[in-house]
Amino acid sequence: MADFHQNGVVATLHNLRERSLHRVERELTSFSATRPITLILPSLFSELEADALDNIVQQLMEVPYISNIIIGLDQANEEQYRHALKYFSRLPQQHAVLWNDGPRMKAIHERLDMASLAPEQPGKGRNVWYCIGYVLGARNSSVVALHDCDIVTYSREMLARLVYPVTNPAFPYVFSKGYYPRIADGSLNGRVTRLLVTPLLLSLEKTIGHQPYIDYLKAFRYPLAGEFAMRTHILADIRIPWDWGLEIGVLSELWRNFSNTAICQVDISDAYDHKHQPLSPEDAQKGLSRMSTDICKAVFRKLATDGVTFSHETLRTVKAAYFRTALDLVEIYHNDARMNGLSTDRHKEEQAVELFATNLTEAGNSFLETPDATPLMPRWNRVLSAMPDILDEMQGAVAADMAEYG
Repeated sequence: MADFHQNGVVATLHNLRERSLHRVERELTSFSATRPITLILPSLFSELEADALDNIVQQLMEVPYISNIIIGLDQANEEQYRHALKYFSRLPQQHAVLWNDGPRMKAIHERLDMASLAPEQPGKGRNVWYCIGYVLGARNSSVVALHDCDIVTYSREMLARLVYPVTNPAFPYVFSKGYYPRIADGSLNGRVTRLLVTPLLLSLEKTIGHQPYIDYLKAFRYPLAGEFAMRTHILADIRIPWDWGLEIGVLSELWRNFSNTAICQVDISDAYDHKHQPLSPEDAQKGLSRMSTDICKAVFRKLATDGVTFSHETLRTVKAAYFRTALDLVEIYHNDARMNGLSTDRHKEEQAVELFATNLTEAGNSFLETPDATPLMPRWNRVLSAMPDILDEMQGAVAADMAEYG
């Protein structure tokens, strides 16, 4: 049963299960007449071959209030792009498929690169960045939502609850973040949030003292959720990372630009499952190993911009505090899971903690050695200042791709 607890930092909008999806969608349809809604779907081509995305598309076909759907397609050749156009053609909403590996989008990327404005690395962050640029160029939405394409438990209600807080004109929010329990196949999931982010924030608080930014991140029930919605007007002035720190990076930008009263989190699902990343202890550039390092760097970097000084001694203390706190949480999560008829593998949980502790140190050392290194992509306002025609060029490139290959 949902509670109605508020943390006092960001508003938490619960699902008290007293309202039908039909009533919520009816209101959203009314709101969307003056606040058109666009949905961004960053996707790998491989996700078109999985059941999860097929269900997502089937669900979206029944959504009455979405005006536009923008699909950012990565890792696709020409034949696969043609297939993607056919795959998404069943959507009744106006939609566009950005072929990020196509010659036209590559030409745009090269032009940006010559001006030192292009994202450095491929990945979800870069995909989202180009989709944001396309949305800004289309100039036809007031609200933008984003979620992944590998959600196994997807339903229309997730999207409705995600966009409602920023679409209702009576609400003050410009950003909403989804949250949910990560439960699947009788297990408690969400290892990076449970075993890295939560104990990291607690250990930083013990080590460096009270910091409003730490309070802010701690307020989010699932800070790594990939589902969020925002008012379109804020898109041009946020910098997002191209690495695995995307979700933390977006929250940090909202912290920098807006009052907490404009930010909320919303309960969008009773259970959530998606494609699981491997722990990848043998390769620090893959899986949860890479993710944990990038997240730690993102947190250290943001705290430094708020005036926190880090040293090797500080990092050693943070690691020690983290390790003890994380092991305590392993026990707590085990008890929580068992009481609810779920399971956790203590051995694997502690292996994850050991890996995350090592990566915390590596991330801290990397930050100290190269403090000016940043994975943040340029704000679109900056890009437009240097290249006023780039959004129109992108609109033309996508339209030409869809006309030629569709």
